Amino acid sequence: MNRIPSSDAVNGVAFTVADFLEAGRERLQLELVAGKGNVGMTIEEPVVNRPGLALTGFFENFAWQRVQMLGNAEFAYLKSLTPEERMIRYELLLAHQAKIFVCTAGHVPPKDAIDAVEKAGGVILTSALMTRVFARHATFILEALGAPRTSLYGTMCEVCGLGVLFEGDPGLGKSETALGLIKRGSALIADDLTCVRKDVATNLLFGSASDSTAGYMEIRGIGIMHVPSVFGINAVRGEKRLQLVITFKRLQDIRGEVDRIGQTRRTREILGVEIPNVIIPVSEGRDLVNLVETAAQQQKLILAGYDPVSDLSNRLHRRAGRPTVERKKGKRNG
Repeated sequence: MNRIPSSDAVNGVAFTVADFLEAGRERLQLELVAGKGNVGMTIEEPVVNRPGLALTGFFENFAWQRVQMLGNAEFAYLKSLTPEERMIRYELLLAHQAKIFVCTAGHVPPKDAIDAVEKAGGVILTSALMTRVFARHATFILEALGAPRTSLYGTMCEVCGLGVLFEGDPGLGKSETALGLIKRGSALIADDLTCVRKDVATNLLFGSASDSTAGYMEIRGIGIMHVPSVFGINAVRGEKRLQLVITFKRLQDIRGEVDRIGQTRRTREILGVEIPNVIIPVSEGRDLVNLVETAAQQQKLILAGYDPVSDLSNRLHRRAGRPTVERKKGKRNG
């Protein structure tokens, strides 16, 4: 599910039980047991929690905001209790605001517990997966649903193995550049509007197209084209890590400001993550496809630890008998 928020969702996107049920229906084998009218409630924390201690009556630091997962161990404990005591434990969970339950390994609570959860405005889901398998897959799905995300006006391609976003004013040739790159072996990720999500665990950004526009491009004079139909399925990617932002600017707008030797590293902050940023002046006759491809290759060298500017500078200083110098600290652009 690629949703485009109305504004930058730096702290994560709110999503509901219905979103979780839809996203995990196949992978998690999720089915709704109770609370059909309550699936619109928001999942406060995109994490699963095993309420073992809470079932024994210990509620200090109880994570009620999370999805409560009941597996073989929890149901074995509940079955060891009398029916009356068992209901007390369910009611205590509800009294401490737990509302979203997933029963793994095909377990289903007794009818009186189901009625109590529905009456309290909660939801019960069930899955045939074993608890450890469910927990692993559910963690990925919940993190993806709630990840910080934003949408950027720009075209993104995989160039030389890197995820590269082109941004700039309309009419500067972003889509045409992407088309030229595709014909040279690159792959389209998103055209015109790129959805970016942040992986909180790794602090990395990933770009993709929205569900409705994936695989499509708009080329002035040609119109809408379906890239995989024209160039083959290898000409598109579903999602790619964002590692470079290239900003197209008219040469007359930045005349005198261009860093001709690349001594200053620029970055672009997106969702709190600094991404390397290269500004490419656009003027008549410039081969943007070649420049973008070269910028991506240069960035791969930098990521591998080779800095051509510092290397050349140190060579010149050694020949002149001077101490070597370090690169200047970069300044943020945007």
